Amino acid sequence: MITLKSRLVENEQFRSNRAALLAMIEQLEQRLQRTRAGGGEKYVARHRERGKLLARERIELLLDRDAPFLELMPFAATHSDFEVGASVVTGIGVVEGVECMIVAHDPTIRGGASNPWSFRKLFRALDIARENRLPFINIVESGGADLPTQVDMFVPGGEMFRSLTRLSAAGIPTLALVFGNSTAGGAYVPGMCEYTVFVEKRAKVFLGGPPLVKMATGEESTDEELGGAEMHARVSGLADFMAVDEYDCLRIARDIVRRLNHRKLGPAPSEPDDEPIYEAEELLGLASADVRVPFDMREVIARVVDGSRFDEFKPLYGTSLLTGWASIHGYPVGVLANQRGILFSEEAQKATQFILLANKKKTSLIFMQNTTGFMVGKEYEQGGIIKHGAMLINAVSNSTVPHITLNTASSYGAGNYGMSGRAYRPRFLFGWPNYRSSVMGPQQLAGVLSIVAQAAAKGRGTAFDEDADRAMRDRVEQQIDVESTALQNSGRIYDDGIIDPRDTRAILGMALSACHNNAIEGAETYGAYRM
Repeated sequence: MITLKSRLVENEQFRSNRAALLAMIEQLEQRLQRTRAGGGEKYVARHRERGKLLARERIELLLDRDAPFLELMPFAATHSDFEVGASVVTGIGVVEGVECMIVAHDPTIRGGASNPWSFRKLFRALDIARENRLPFINIVESGGADLPTQVDMFVPGGEMFRSLTRLSAAGIPTLALVFGNSTAGGAYVPGMCEYTVFVEKRAKVFLGGPPLVKMATGEESTDEELGGAEMHARVSGLADFMAVDEYDCLRIARDIVRRLNHRKLGPAPSEPDDEPIYEAEELLGLASADVRVPFDMREVIARVVDGSRFDEFKPLYGTSLLTGWASIHGYPVGVLANQRGILFSEEAQKATQFILLANKKKTSLIFMQNTTGFMVGKEYEQGGIIKHGAMLINAVSNSTVPHITLNTASSYGAGNYGMSGRAYRPRFLFGWPNYRSSVMGPQQLAGVLSIVAQAAAKGRGTAFDEDADRAMRDRVEQQIDVESTALQNSGRIYDDGIIDPRDTRAILGMALSACHNNAIEGAETYGAYRM
Protein backbone atom coordinates (compact mmCIF):
# COMPACT_ATOMS: atom_id res chain seq x y z
CA MET A 1 0.00 0.00 0.00
CA ILE A 2 1.35 3.44 -0.95
CA THR A 3 2.27 5.96 1.74
CA LEU A 4 1.02 9.40 0.75
CA LYS A 5 3.58 12.17 0.38
CA SER A 6 2.51 15.58 1.58
CA ARG A 7 3.09 18.65 -0.58
CA LEU A 8 1.48 21.07 1.85
CA VAL A 9 3.18 24.45 2.03
CA GLU A 10 2.66 26.78 4.98
CA ASN A 11 2.07 29.90 2.89
CA GLU A 12 -0.15 32.93 3.40
CA GLN A 13 -3.26 30.96 2.35
CA PHE A 14 -2.41 28.30 4.94
CA ARG A 15 -2.02 30.88 7.69
CA SER A 16 -5.23 32.66 6.69
CA ASN A 17 -7.20 29.40 6.72
CA ARG A 18 -5.77 28.46 10.10
CA ALA A 19 -6.68 31.79 11.67
CA ALA A 20 -10.22 31.63 10.26
CA LEU A 21 -10.77 28.02 11.39
CA LEU A 22 -9.49 28.76 14.89
CA ALA A 23 -11.91 31.69 15.12
CA MET A 24 -14.80 29.44 14.04
CA ILE A 25 -13.78 26.81 16.59
CA GLU A 26 -13.66 29.44 19.33
CA GLN A 27 -17.18 30.64 18.47
CA LEU A 28 -18.47 27.07 18.56
CA GLU A 29 -16.72 26.42 21.85
CA GLN A 30 -18.45 29.44 23.36
CA ARG A 31 -21.80 28.05 22.25
CA LEU A 32 -20.89 24.66 23.71
CA GLN A 33 -20.05 26.29 27.02
CA ARG A 34 -23.49 27.89 27.09
CA THR A 35 -25.09 24.53 26.33
CA ARG A 36 -23.07 22.80 29.04
CA ALA A 37 -24.16 25.50 31.47
CA GLY A 38 -27.72 24.15 31.14
CA GLY A 39 -30.50 26.44 32.27
CA GLY A 40 -28.13 29.02 33.74
CA GLU A 41 -26.65 29.80 37.14
CA LYS A 42 -30.00 30.25 38.93
CA TYR A 43 -31.44 26.89 37.92
CA VAL A 44 -28.14 25.03 38.25
CA ALA A 45 -27.76 26.39 41.80
CA ARG A 46 -31.33 25.37 42.67
CA HIS A 47 -30.69 21.87 41.29
CA ARG A 48 -27.53 21.52 43.36
CA GLU A 49 -29.30 22.79 46.49
CA ARG A 50 -31.58 19.78 46.15
CA GLY A 51 -28.51 17.55 46.35
CA LYS A 52 -28.70 16.49 42.71
CA LEU A 53 -26.05 15.89 40.08
CA LEU A 54 -26.17 17.68 36.72
CA ALA A 55 -26.93 15.71 33.55
CA ARG A 56 -23.33 15.65 32.33
CA GLU A 57 -22.06 14.75 35.80
CA ARG A 58 -24.37 11.73 35.80
CA ILE A 59 -23.00 10.67 32.43
CA GLU A 60 -19.40 11.12 33.57
CA LEU A 61 -19.93 8.95 36.63
CA LEU A 62 -21.70 6.30 34.57
CA LEU A 63 -18.81 5.95 32.13
CA ASP A 64 -15.66 3.92 32.67
CA ARG A 65 -12.81 5.86 34.24
CA ASP A 66 -11.14 8.16 31.66
CA ALA A 67 -13.44 6.83 28.90
CA PRO A 68 -14.25 9.39 26.18
CA PHE A 69 -17.80 10.54 25.54
CA LEU A 70 -18.68 11.27 21.92
CA GLU A 71 -21.41 13.86 22.37
CA LEU A 72 -23.79 13.93 19.42
CA MET A 73 -25.90 16.81 18.11
CA PRO A 74 -24.84 19.33 20.79
CA PHE A 75 -25.96 22.24 18.57
CA ALA A 76 -29.46 20.87 17.94
CA ALA A 77 -32.17 23.55 17.93
CA THR A 78 -29.71 26.47 18.01
CA HIS A 79 -31.97 28.41 15.64
CA SER A 80 -35.08 27.84 17.78
CA ASP A 81 -36.55 28.71 21.19
CA PHE A 82 -34.90 25.56 22.58
CA GLU A 83 -31.34 26.42 21.65
CA VAL A 84 -29.66 24.93 24.72
CA GLY A 85 -29.06 21.51 23.18
CA ALA A 86 -32.80 20.89 22.84
CA SER A 87 -32.83 20.22 26.62
CA VAL A 88 -31.25 16.77 26.29
CA VAL A 89 -27.71 15.39 26.11
CA THR A 90 -26.99 12.50 23.74
CA GLY A 91 -23.85 10.59 22.92
CA ILE A 92 -21.84 7.38 22.88
CA GLY A 93 -19.73 6.31 25.84
CA VAL A 94 -18.16 3.15 27.25
CA VAL A 95 -19.76 1.53 30.31
CA GLU A 96 -18.08 -1.58 31.70
CA GLY A 97 -16.28 -2.00 28.39
CA VAL A 98 -19.52 -1.76 26.38
CA GLU A 99 -20.21 1.10 23.96
CA CYS A 100 -23.65 2.49 24.81
CA MET A 101 -25.94 5.20 23.52
CA ILE A 102 -26.66 7.48 26.47
CA VAL A 103 -29.38 10.13 26.64
CA ALA A 104 -29.89 12.42 29.62
CA HIS A 105 -32.60 15.01 30.14
CA ASP A 106 -31.28 18.26 31.59
CA PRO A 107 -33.64 19.19 34.45
CA THR A 108 -32.13 22.68 34.78
CA ILE A 109 -33.73 23.61 31.43
CA ARG A 110 -37.49 24.03 31.83
CA GLY A 111 -37.53 21.16 34.29
CA GLY A 112 -36.18 18.79 31.64
CA ALA A 113 -39.45 19.04 29.71
CA SER A 114 -39.30 17.58 26.21
CA ASN A 115 -39.94 19.83 23.23
CA PRO A 116 -40.25 19.09 19.49
CA TRP A 117 -36.46 19.34 19.04
CA SER A 118 -35.85 17.04 22.01
CA PHE A 119 -37.81 14.37 20.21
CA ARG A 120 -35.97 14.87 16.93
CA LYS A 121 -32.68 14.55 18.74
CA LEU A 122 -33.87 11.49 20.67
CA PHE A 123 -35.21 9.82 17.53
CA ARG A 124 -31.81 10.25 15.86
CA ALA A 125 -30.13 8.74 18.94
CA LEU A 126 -32.53 5.79 18.80
CA ASP A 127 -31.75 5.28 15.10
CA ILE A 128 -28.02 5.25 15.82
CA ALA A 129 -28.52 2.73 18.64
CA ARG A 130 -30.62 0.46 16.42
CA GLU A 131 -28.34 0.58 13.37
CA ASN A 132 -25.19 0.01 15.40
CA ARG A 133 -26.65 -2.32 18.05
CA LEU A 134 -25.75 -0.07 20.99
CA PRO A 135 -27.37 -0.62 24.41
CA PHE A 136 -29.60 2.38 25.12
CA ILE A 137 -29.40 4.07 28.52
CA ASN A 138 -31.99 6.71 29.50
CA ILE A 139 -31.01 9.04 32.35
CA VAL A 140 -34.46 10.31 33.24
CA GLU A 141 -35.54 13.48 35.01
CA SER A 142 -38.16 15.29 33.01
CA GLY A 143 -41.30 17.26 33.67
CA GLY A 144 -42.91 15.60 30.65
CA ALA A 145 -43.93 17.49 27.55
CA ASP A 146 -43.48 21.21 26.98
CA LEU A 147 -47.22 21.82 26.83
CA PRO A 148 -47.20 25.07 24.80
CA THR A 149 -45.63 23.12 21.91
CA GLN A 150 -47.72 19.96 22.31
CA VAL A 151 -49.26 20.37 18.85
CA ASP A 152 -45.85 19.61 17.34
CA MET A 153 -45.06 16.83 19.80
CA PHE A 154 -48.00 14.66 20.70
CA VAL A 155 -48.42 12.69 17.47
CA PRO A 156 -44.72 12.14 16.61
CA GLY A 157 -43.85 11.62 20.30
CA GLY A 158 -45.24 8.09 20.27
CA GLU A 159 -42.24 7.08 18.15
CA MET A 160 -40.11 7.22 21.30
CA PHE A 161 -41.93 4.36 22.97
CA ARG A 162 -42.29 2.35 19.76
CA SER A 163 -38.55 2.61 19.15
CA LEU A 164 -37.64 1.51 22.67
CA THR A 165 -39.70 -1.66 22.33
CA ARG A 166 -38.26 -2.34 18.87
CA LEU A 167 -34.73 -2.04 20.26
CA SER A 168 -35.61 -4.68 22.82
CA ALA A 169 -37.17 -6.89 20.14
CA ALA A 170 -33.94 -6.60 18.15
CA GLY A 171 -31.91 -7.86 21.11
CA ILE A 172 -30.57 -4.41 22.04
CA PRO A 173 -30.71 -3.81 25.82
CA THR A 174 -32.55 -0.74 27.15
CA LEU A 175 -32.18 0.82 30.60
CA ALA A 176 -34.00 3.61 32.41
CA LEU A 177 -32.30 5.31 35.36
CA VAL A 178 -34.94 7.48 37.02
CA PHE A 179 -33.52 10.35 39.08
CA GLY A 180 -36.64 12.50 39.40
CA ASN A 181 -39.90 13.15 37.62
CA SER A 182 -40.96 10.94 34.73
CA THR A 183 -44.57 11.87 34.33
CA ALA A 184 -47.48 11.54 31.91
CA GLY A 185 -46.20 10.14 28.60
CA GLY A 186 -42.70 10.14 30.05
CA ALA A 187 -43.77 7.41 32.48
CA TYR A 188 -43.74 4.99 29.56
CA VAL A 189 -39.96 5.36 29.17
CA PRO A 190 -39.23 3.15 32.21
CA GLY A 191 -42.32 1.15 31.29
CA MET A 192 -40.82 0.28 27.90
CA CYS A 193 -37.26 -0.40 29.08
CA GLU A 194 -35.87 -3.82 30.00
CA TYR A 195 -34.15 -2.66 33.19
CA THR A 196 -35.19 0.13 35.55
CA VAL A 197 -33.44 1.75 38.51
CA PHE A 198 -35.34 4.27 40.66
CA VAL A 199 -33.70 6.65 43.14
CA GLU A 200 -35.37 6.41 46.54
CA LYS A 201 -37.41 9.47 47.57
CA ARG A 202 -36.50 11.15 44.26
CA ALA A 203 -38.08 9.14 41.42
CA LYS A 204 -41.68 10.10 40.64
CA VAL A 205 -43.25 8.01 37.89
CA PHE A 206 -46.97 8.30 37.22
CA LEU A 207 -49.37 8.88 34.34
CA GLY A 208 -51.24 11.51 36.33
CA GLY A 209 -50.02 13.46 39.34
CA PRO A 210 -52.07 14.26 42.47
CA PRO A 211 -53.81 17.34 40.98
CA LEU A 212 -54.86 15.47 37.82
CA VAL A 213 -56.04 12.44 39.81
CA LYS A 214 -58.00 14.74 42.14
CA MET A 215 -59.66 16.45 39.20
CA ALA A 216 -60.38 13.23 37.27
CA THR A 217 -61.49 10.92 40.09
CA GLY A 218 -61.80 13.01 43.27
CA GLU A 219 -59.17 10.78 44.89
CA GLU A 220 -56.69 12.28 47.36
CA SER A 221 -53.14 10.93 47.04
CA THR A 222 -49.49 11.88 47.46
CA ASP A 223 -46.61 11.77 44.98
CA GLU A 224 -45.12 8.80 46.81
CA GLU A 225 -48.38 6.86 46.80
CA LEU A 226 -48.92 7.47 43.10
CA GLY A 227 -45.42 7.00 41.75
CA GLY A 228 -42.66 6.97 44.33
CA ALA A 229 -39.66 4.70 44.03
CA GLU A 230 -40.61 2.57 47.02
CA MET A 231 -44.15 2.05 45.77
CA HIS A 232 -42.90 0.96 42.35
CA ALA A 233 -40.27 -1.31 43.91
CA ARG A 234 -42.64 -2.94 46.45
CA VAL A 235 -46.12 -2.68 44.92
CA SER A 236 -46.35 -2.05 41.16
CA GLY A 237 -43.12 -3.85 40.24
CA LEU A 238 -42.14 -1.16 37.74
CA ALA A 239 -38.83 -0.59 39.54
CA ASP A 240 -36.37 -3.46 39.22
CA PHE A 241 -33.90 -1.81 41.59
CA MET A 242 -34.25 0.95 44.17
CA ALA A 243 -31.10 3.01 44.69
CA VAL A 244 -30.45 4.84 47.95
CA ASP A 245 -29.06 7.88 46.11
CA GLU A 246 -27.85 9.04 42.68
CA TYR A 247 -24.40 7.51 43.05
CA ASP A 248 -25.92 4.16 43.98
CA CYS A 249 -28.20 4.40 40.93
CA LEU A 250 -25.21 4.79 38.64
CA ARG A 251 -23.39 1.93 40.38
CA ILE A 252 -26.36 -0.37 39.87
CA ALA A 253 -26.57 0.68 36.20
CA ARG A 254 -22.91 -0.25 35.70
CA ASP A 255 -23.59 -3.63 37.31
CA ILE A 256 -26.50 -4.22 34.92
CA VAL A 257 -24.38 -3.40 31.87
CA ARG A 258 -21.55 -5.64 33.10
CA ARG A 259 -23.95 -8.58 33.24
CA LEU A 260 -25.57 -7.99 29.83
CA ASN A 261 -23.13 -10.33 28.09
CA HIS A 262 -23.23 -7.89 25.18
CA ARG A 263 -20.64 -8.69 22.50
CA LYS A 264 -19.69 -7.00 19.25
CA LEU A 265 -20.83 -8.84 16.12
CA GLY A 266 -18.52 -7.00 13.71
CA PRO A 267 -14.87 -7.93 13.13
CA ALA A 268 -12.18 -6.49 15.37
CA PRO A 269 -9.60 -4.07 13.94
CA SER A 270 -7.33 -6.03 11.61
CA GLU A 271 -4.80 -3.46 10.35
CA PRO A 272 -1.92 -1.68 12.13
CA ASP A 273 -3.35 1.41 13.81
CA ASP A 274 -0.18 3.48 13.70
CA GLU A 275 -0.53 7.25 13.67
CA PRO A 276 -0.47 9.21 10.39
CA ILE A 277 2.95 10.51 9.35
CA TYR A 278 1.66 14.09 9.19
CA GLU A 279 0.28 16.26 11.96
CA ALA A 280 -3.47 16.68 12.43
CA GLU A 281 -2.75 20.30 13.42
CA GLU A 282 -2.04 21.02 9.76
CA LEU A 283 -5.67 20.32 8.85
CA LEU A 284 -6.55 23.78 10.17
CA GLY A 285 -4.45 25.47 7.51
CA LEU A 286 -5.47 23.00 4.85
CA ALA A 287 -9.25 23.42 5.15
CA SER A 288 -10.44 26.40 3.12
CA ALA A 289 -12.18 29.11 5.10
CA ASP A 290 -13.78 30.09 1.78
CA VAL A 291 -15.42 26.93 0.47
CA ARG A 292 -15.09 28.20 -3.09
CA VAL A 293 -11.32 27.64 -2.82
CA PRO A 294 -10.47 23.96 -3.46
CA PHE A 295 -7.84 21.99 -1.56
CA ASP A 296 -6.13 18.62 -2.04
CA MET A 297 -8.09 15.85 -0.32
CA ARG A 298 -5.04 13.60 -0.43
CA GLU A 299 -3.58 15.93 2.17
CA VAL A 300 -6.65 15.35 4.36
CA ILE A 301 -6.48 11.58 3.92
CA ALA A 302 -2.76 11.61 4.76
CA ARG A 303 -3.56 13.15 8.17
CA VAL A 304 -6.46 10.85 9.03
CA VAL A 305 -5.72 7.26 7.95
CA ASP A 306 -3.33 4.82 9.62
CA GLY A 307 0.27 5.44 8.69
CA SER A 308 -0.88 7.84 5.92
CA ARG A 309 -1.29 4.69 3.78
CA PHE A 310 -3.76 4.92 0.89
CA ASP A 311 -4.19 2.38 -1.90
CA GLU A 312 -5.85 4.51 -4.55
CA PHE A 313 -8.40 2.89 -6.89
CA LYS A 314 -8.62 4.09 -10.52
CA PRO A 315 -6.26 7.05 -9.89
CA LEU A 316 -6.19 8.08 -13.58
CA TYR A 317 -9.95 7.91 -14.20
CA GLY A 318 -12.57 10.31 -12.90
CA THR A 319 -9.90 12.36 -11.19
CA SER A 320 -12.33 14.80 -9.55
CA LEU A 321 -13.14 12.03 -7.08
CA LEU A 322 -10.55 10.07 -5.10
CA THR A 323 -11.36 6.47 -4.21
CA GLY A 324 -9.15 4.03 -2.37
CA TRP A 325 -8.54 1.64 0.50
CA ALA A 326 -7.06 2.52 3.89
CA SER A 327 -7.64 1.89 7.59
CA ILE A 328 -8.51 4.08 10.57
CA HIS A 329 -7.53 2.86 14.04
CA GLY A 330 -7.13 -0.58 12.52
CA TYR A 331 -10.57 -0.74 10.88
CA PRO A 332 -10.35 -1.27 7.07
CA VAL A 333 -12.23 1.41 5.14
CA GLY A 334 -12.94 2.54 1.63
CA VAL A 335 -12.58 6.29 1.13
CA LEU A 336 -14.43 8.47 -1.39
CA ALA A 337 -13.25 12.09 -1.39
CA ASN A 338 -14.23 14.96 -3.70
CA GLN A 339 -11.02 16.31 -5.18
CA ARG A 340 -12.18 19.24 -7.31
CA GLY A 341 -15.80 19.63 -6.36
CA ILE A 342 -17.72 18.72 -9.51
CA LEU A 343 -18.97 15.20 -10.21
CA PHE A 344 -18.85 14.18 -13.88
CA SER A 345 -20.09 10.94 -15.44
CA GLU A 346 -16.68 9.34 -14.97
CA GLU A 347 -16.68 10.10 -11.25
CA ALA A 348 -20.20 8.73 -10.84
CA GLN A 349 -19.32 5.48 -12.59
CA LYS A 350 -16.05 5.12 -10.70
CA ALA A 351 -17.77 5.69 -7.34
CA THR A 352 -20.53 3.21 -8.20
CA GLN A 353 -18.01 0.47 -8.96
CA PHE A 354 -16.06 1.26 -5.80
CA ILE A 355 -19.16 1.10 -3.58
CA LEU A 356 -20.09 -2.28 -5.06
CA LEU A 357 -16.59 -3.58 -4.37
CA ALA A 358 -16.70 -2.30 -0.78
CA ASN A 359 -19.98 -4.14 -0.23
CA LYS A 360 -18.51 -7.31 -1.67
CA LYS A 361 -15.55 -6.95 0.72
CA LYS A 362 -17.83 -5.98 3.65
CA THR A 363 -15.78 -2.85 4.20
CA SER A 364 -17.09 0.39 5.72
CA LEU A 365 -17.08 3.54 3.59
CA ILE A 366 -15.90 7.04 4.51
CA PHE A 367 -17.38 9.81 2.34
CA MET A 368 -15.37 13.06 2.46
CA GLN A 369 -17.60 15.72 0.95
CA ASN A 370 -16.42 18.83 -0.85
CA THR A 371 -18.74 18.98 -3.82
CA THR A 372 -20.65 21.60 -5.79
CA GLY A 373 -22.80 18.88 -7.38
CA PHE A 374 -23.07 17.12 -10.73
CA MET A 375 -21.89 18.85 -13.89
CA VAL A 376 -24.54 20.53 -16.04
CA GLY A 377 -24.56 21.62 -19.68
CA LYS A 378 -25.53 20.28 -23.10
CA GLU A 379 -22.43 18.14 -23.55
CA TYR A 380 -22.89 16.46 -20.19
CA GLU A 381 -26.65 15.98 -20.48
CA GLN A 382 -26.15 14.32 -23.86
CA GLY A 383 -23.37 12.23 -22.37
CA GLY A 384 -25.74 10.72 -19.80
CA ILE A 385 -24.95 12.61 -16.61
CA ILE A 386 -28.45 11.91 -15.27
CA LYS A 387 -28.30 8.16 -15.69
CA HIS A 388 -24.73 8.01 -14.39
CA GLY A 389 -25.68 10.11 -11.36
CA ALA A 390 -28.64 7.80 -10.85
CA MET A 391 -26.28 4.82 -10.86
CA LEU A 392 -24.28 6.37 -8.05
CA ILE A 393 -27.34 7.26 -6.01
CA ASN A 394 -28.66 3.72 -6.56
CA ALA A 395 -25.42 2.29 -5.18
CA VAL A 396 -25.36 4.69 -2.20
CA SER A 397 -29.03 4.03 -1.42
CA ASN A 398 -28.74 0.25 -1.42
CA SER A 399 -25.26 -0.17 0.04
CA THR A 400 -25.51 -1.92 3.42
CA VAL A 401 -21.97 -1.52 4.76
CA PRO A 402 -21.63 1.34 7.26
CA HIS A 403 -21.30 4.80 5.73
CA ILE A 404 -19.65 7.60 7.71
CA THR A 405 -19.84 11.01 6.06
CA LEU A 406 -17.57 13.99 6.73
CA ASN A 407 -18.32 17.37 5.18
CA THR A 408 -14.99 19.18 4.88
CA ALA A 409 -16.18 22.26 2.95
CA SER A 410 -19.19 22.31 0.60
CA SER A 411 -22.03 19.90 -0.04
CA TYR A 412 -24.34 21.31 -2.66
CA GLY A 413 -27.12 19.96 -4.84
CA ALA A 414 -27.33 16.32 -5.84
CA GLY A 415 -23.64 16.00 -4.98
CA ASN A 416 -24.83 15.85 -1.38
CA TYR A 417 -26.96 12.85 -2.30
CA GLY A 418 -24.30 11.04 -4.31
CA MET A 419 -21.83 11.49 -1.45
CA SER A 420 -24.14 9.94 1.16
CA GLY A 421 -25.74 13.04 2.66
CA ARG A 422 -28.18 12.93 5.57
CA ALA A 423 -31.12 11.74 3.45
CA TYR A 424 -29.13 8.60 2.56
CA ARG A 425 -28.87 7.60 6.21
CA PRO A 426 -25.13 7.29 6.83
CA ARG A 427 -24.45 5.72 10.21
CA PHE A 428 -22.79 9.00 11.25
CA LEU A 429 -22.38 12.42 9.63
CA PHE A 430 -19.97 15.06 10.92
CA GLY A 431 -18.84 18.40 9.54
CA TRP A 432 -15.94 20.79 9.96
CA PRO A 433 -16.78 24.31 11.21
CA ASN A 434 -16.29 25.83 7.74
CA TYR A 435 -18.74 23.55 5.93
CA ARG A 436 -21.69 24.71 3.88
CA SER A 437 -24.67 22.79 2.58
CA SER A 438 -27.68 23.87 0.50
CA VAL A 439 -29.30 23.25 -2.87
CA MET A 440 -26.54 25.39 -4.42
CA GLY A 441 -24.18 28.22 -3.47
CA PRO A 442 -25.67 31.64 -2.54
CA GLN A 443 -24.42 33.40 -5.68
CA GLN A 444 -25.59 30.62 -7.99
CA LEU A 445 -29.04 30.46 -6.40
CA ALA A 446 -29.52 34.24 -6.58
CA GLY A 447 -28.29 34.22 -10.18
CA VAL A 448 -30.75 31.51 -11.18
CA LEU A 449 -33.65 33.47 -9.67
CA SER A 450 -32.48 36.58 -11.53
CA ILE A 451 -32.39 34.74 -14.88
CA VAL A 452 -35.88 33.36 -14.25
CA ALA A 453 -37.15 36.85 -13.41
CA GLN A 454 -35.63 38.30 -16.58
CA ALA A 455 -37.25 35.58 -18.69
CA ALA A 456 -40.61 36.20 -17.01
CA ALA A 457 -40.40 39.96 -17.70
CA LYS A 458 -39.53 39.30 -21.32
CA GLY A 459 -42.46 36.90 -21.64
CA ARG A 460 -44.83 39.53 -20.27
CA GLY A 461 -43.35 42.20 -22.49
CA THR A 462 -42.49 44.43 -19.52
CA ALA A 463 -39.30 46.24 -18.62
CA PHE A 464 -36.91 44.45 -16.32
CA ASP A 465 -36.22 46.38 -13.09
CA GLU A 466 -32.44 46.21 -12.63
CA ASP A 467 -32.50 47.92 -9.22
CA ALA A 468 -35.14 45.56 -7.84
CA ASP A 469 -33.23 42.60 -9.27
CA ARG A 470 -30.01 43.73 -7.61
CA ALA A 471 -31.80 44.13 -4.28
CA MET A 472 -33.36 40.69 -4.66
CA ARG A 473 -30.00 39.08 -5.41
CA ASP A 474 -28.41 40.71 -2.36
CA ARG A 475 -31.30 39.62 -0.14
CA VAL A 476 -31.25 36.01 -1.40
CA GLU A 477 -27.47 35.73 -1.17
CA GLN A 478 -27.57 36.92 2.44
CA GLN A 479 -30.37 34.51 3.28
CA ILE A 480 -28.68 31.47 1.75
CA ASP A 481 -25.33 32.50 3.17
CA VAL A 482 -26.83 32.27 6.66
CA GLU A 483 -28.98 29.18 6.07
CA SER A 484 -26.16 27.11 4.57
CA THR A 485 -23.67 27.46 7.44
CA ALA A 486 -22.47 24.54 9.52
CA LEU A 487 -24.24 25.84 12.63
CA GLN A 488 -27.59 26.28 10.86
CA ASN A 489 -27.37 22.76 9.41
CA SER A 490 -26.32 21.30 12.73
CA GLY A 491 -29.15 23.13 14.49
CA ARG A 492 -31.60 21.31 12.23
CA ILE A 493 -29.88 17.99 13.05
CA TYR A 494 -28.64 17.59 9.47
CA ASP A 495 -25.38 16.37 10.99
CA ASP A 496 -24.39 14.54 14.18
CA GLY A 497 -21.96 17.24 15.22
CA ILE A 498 -19.54 19.93 14.10
CA ILE A 499 -16.04 18.74 14.92
CA ASP A 500 -12.60 20.29 15.23
CA PRO A 501 -10.67 19.10 12.13
CA ARG A 502 -7.85 18.00 14.43
CA ASP A 503 -10.20 15.48 16.06
CA THR A 504 -11.27 13.91 12.75
CA ARG A 505 -9.23 10.72 13.06
CA ALA A 506 -10.28 10.08 16.67
CA ILE A 507 -13.97 10.69 15.97
CA LEU A 508 -14.00 8.55 12.83
CA GLY A 509 -12.31 5.81 14.85
CA MET A 510 -14.95 6.02 17.59
CA ALA A 511 -17.72 5.97 14.99
CA LEU A 512 -16.21 2.92 13.26
CA SER A 513 -15.87 1.13 16.59
CA ALA A 514 -19.55 1.84 17.29
CA CYS A 515 -20.52 0.54 13.85
CA HIS A 516 -18.71 -2.73 14.54
CA ASN A 517 -21.06 -3.52 17.40
CA ASN A 518 -23.29 -4.81 14.61
CA ALA A 519 -22.41 -7.29 11.89
CA ILE A 520 -20.84 -5.73 8.79
CA GLU A 521 -22.76 -7.06 5.81
CA GLY A 522 -22.57 -6.07 2.16
CA ALA A 523 -25.54 -5.55 -0.14
CA GLU A 524 -26.54 -8.41 -2.40
CA THR A 525 -29.20 -6.61 -4.42
CA TYR A 526 -29.54 -3.13 -5.91
CA GLY A 527 -32.21 -1.28 -7.81
CA ALA A 528 -32.29 -1.61 -11.58
CA TYR A 529 -29.37 0.28 -13.13
CA ARG A 530 -30.08 2.41 -16.20
CA MET A 531 -27.11 1.62 -18.42
